[in-house]
Order: sequence, then structure tokens, then C-alpha cells
Amino acid sequence: MAAFIGIDLGTTYSAVSYIDETGRSTIVHNSDGINITPSCIDFSEGKAEVGEWARKQLGLSDTIAARFKRDMGTSKTYDILDENYSPTDCSAILLKKILQDTKDQIGEVGEAVVTIPANFANEARVATQVAAKQAGLEVKYIVNEPTAAALYYAFEGGNDLHGYYAVYDLGGGTFDVSILKVDGQDVEVVTSNGISRLGGDDFDIVLQKIVQKKYNEKTGEEANYTKTLAEEDKKSLSKRNKMLVTIGQTNITVTREEFEQEISSLIAQTEMLCESTIDEAGISQSDIQEVFLAGGSTRMPVVLESIKRVFNKEPTSSVNVDEVVALGASLYAAYKGDHSKLTPVQKASIQKIKVSESTSVCFGTIAMHYDENRKEQHEAVTIIINKNKKIPCSVTESFYTIYEGQETVDCRITESVSAETDPRFVKIIWDGELTLPAGRAANQEVKITYSFDDNQTMHASFVDVATGKDTQISLSVITSSEEDSSKIDKFRVE
Repeated sequence: MAAFIGIDLGTTYSAVSYIDETGRSTIVHNSDGINITPSCIDFSEGKAEVGEWARKQLGLSDTIAARFKRDMGTSKTYDILDENYSPTDCSAILLKKILQDTKDQIGEVGEAVVTIPANFANEARVATQVAAKQAGLEVKYIVNEPTAAALYYAFEGGNDLHGYYAVYDLGGGTFDVSILKVDGQDVEVVTSNGISRLGGDDFDIVLQKIVQKKYNEKTGEEANYTKTLAEEDKKSLSKRNKMLVTIGQTNITVTREEFEQEISSLIAQTEMLCESTIDEAGISQSDIQEVFLAGGSTRMPVVLESIKRVFNKEPTSSVNVDEVVALGASLYAAYKGDHSKLTPVQKASIQKIKVSESTSVCFGTIAMHYDENRKEQHEAVTIIINKNKKIPCSVTESFYTIYEGQETVDCRITESVSAETDPRFVKIIWDGELTLPAGRAANQEVKITYSFDDNQTMHASFVDVATGKDTQISLSVITSSEEDSSKIDKFRVE
């Protein structure tokens, strides 16, 4: 029987798990026999080599692609050997490698879930779905990383968890914090926030700059000290108070204290976000029962001290923080998937699981509003689906044409992290128009419906009530222009 799998598609490392015959979530080893795979690709010699070899070449070879998760949903490309690769292309190649390794280890693979940061914009969510499709995965659902982590902690805890819990997820590229209400294996997301470019990669860059500056001061030359070396030395600083870096004949000493001082502004950002997220949840610090950890960067002593300072309690990491998101993702795959494909033991194992997600951003539209103070019309954002709305959800609002003979209605879908009303400070994620019949009187009703499904896909319709004419939008993989997989199909992925 095909296995349900969950994939943590990480910035620096990725992992995959499956639901085994006992109904438990189990990590799958890659072809090197390890639990996590570096999210790095070496494009050379007509092949795409994924994993540790590529990671070690990072900074030494111009054929390496890495950290592409941070650019998902953007127009950025990587120019390698006269070929352009999008972040979606690179993610698809990485997922293809993960799928191959999984099949080699456990055999037939069925439905899969791929995780995303809670703060991912709609374009990044769509790009992730596209990458999964290109890789040959049967992905019907995606899930936020903190939710997957919380699900696994709840599953491991049996029926012992009750109340509010926080998930502190600091990985290689992104930071998320979520407040959840848990009752046994019933997990409800109250609110989530995140920073899309804050993680271990940023800490590596800081350490790299410290070493390079010290080397330059000693020798007057530039140091050949790569980000990969910085990543390994950063891990050493988590275990000891100082480290020695030797570059050529020159020794450089870096203390944990000076490293922590240099990253203090980044740590401060995480603390402020945690505090505002607790406030947004409408609870106090003392209401939180435990803080669950996810992501490799939570091993850093300065991060653990920061968590204790903000939440006033020791965080919980009863499982491997590198693996917990993937472990929760396969549970979610089984929970949301076709239960007829589960064995009786597997069904019994997940029967108490229940997950309730919520929107992590606001969705709105831009319309004309009358300003009482200025006595004039001006454009402003009307929020239709608010942040933290339980999903799936659907909201309909009525708007009205402005003037006689109006022939079109601008259909603009906005996305923002707050209920922002100024059009200058929101992202327009779709822009089109609804054509109206000629000769219409003013003040004709146009109904706008926004729906957000349990796969976190936005759907919208703009309907002229009088004629029934509408403009339908589905911001999903189906509407993406990135579906072509021919670019990755030509590679032998190893």
C-alpha cells in the first residue's frame, strides 16, 4: 500500500517522513543514510547533484544553487552554466531527489504534504505547489510549518496537552511563531506571525563577516572563509565559549560573546514578534503551557535564553528539532488524505487528530471611499478576509458602481499582514477587471466573494448582480505560468 509522506522543504536542510505500519511518523533516510538533506544543488556535467556534496561546494563553485526557498514566488533567477533557474525549478529538483530517496527506502509513495512557513505570501505558496507538481508528487495539501510541528508534539503527547501552546520555529531561513490551542490531539491555530528572512543563514553571514574582518585586520587581505565554513563554526560556538579559525597560517579567535553581540539585533526582532503575537492571540504569557521548538537554529544558547526571557519558561524539545516539522507533515498527510488507503492500525493511530488552521494574512480589495474630512472620494483598501479567520472560509461583500455609464470595475486583490487601508502599503496579488453593460445607471451592486480553502488557496469572484456576469479568480497551481517541468526533466537528479 502506498505510504503517506510529509516533506519539510527547508531553506538549508530538508527532511521527509512517512506513516509506517504501526501508525507512527518515521523519518526516511536519504541515499547517504542520514535524516536530513542539505537544500543545495550542484548543476554540472549534465546532472543535478543534491545534498552534502553541493553544500560543501557552496561558495567555492559557481554551479551551486542554494537558499532558493527564500526567493519562492519572486521573479529572481539563478544563472548557472548559461541556463536560468527559478526558485521553483530548484525546489522541484530538490523535491524530485527527496521523492527518489523515499521510494528507494520505503517503496511506493502515495499522497504527500509539503510544509511552508506560516508567513509565506500567496505567490510563494503557489510556487511551492508548482514545484511539488513538477517533481511528480501527489500533493493535495500544504501545511504551515509551526502547525505541523505542533501536531507532532500533540501526537507524541497523546491526550496530555490542554490549553495554549507556542511553537517557536527558527530554521535556516525563516522565523515563525504560532500560538495554538490544544486539546489532546485537537490542534487549533489561534494566530501566527513570521519574518521571511531571518534564520540560521543570517547568523552564518554575521559570523562570516566577523572572521573576514579579523583576518583583514591581521593580514590586510580578504579571507577565503565561506558561508559553509561559517555554518559549521557557528555550531561549534553553540557548544563552547570560543573557537579558533585557521586560514592559511593565520589563526582567528572568535568568542561566543562577541558573536552573540553581533546578532543581538536579529534576536531582538524575534523577541518583539513573539511579544506581539502573544498580544494578538489575546492571552498573557502565563497562559502558555509550553513552548515547542522547531528548526535547527533553536539549538543556539542565545536563542534558548531569549525564549526563556520572553515566555518565562524553559522551552520543550522532546524530539529532534530538525525533524519535527517533517514528522508532523506526514501525520497531516494521513489525517487529510484518503483514509481508505490506510491500514486499520494506521487509522486507529490518527483517528483523534483534528487540525484547525487560520489565515496568516488579510485579503482585501481596493475601492473608492468617501472622505468626510476632505469631502472627496479616494482609494482605500477594504479588508474582506481578516487575518486569523478560521479556514476554510468564505466572505461576501457588496460594492456599488460610482458613476452613470461606468463600463468596467477594477478587480484588485490585496494581501497584507495587518488590516492596512492605505493602498501604498499592501501587495496586489491579482489585478483584472469586470466589464459592465453600456448605459448603466450609477450605484449598481457588485458582489465580491473571497474564499480561502483548507489547502490555503485563495479564490475570488466579482459579480455584477444585475446581469450575473462575473470574473472568477483562483490563485492556485492551476493558474500558475510555471507549470512546465521540461527544464528539470532533462536532468539526472542524484
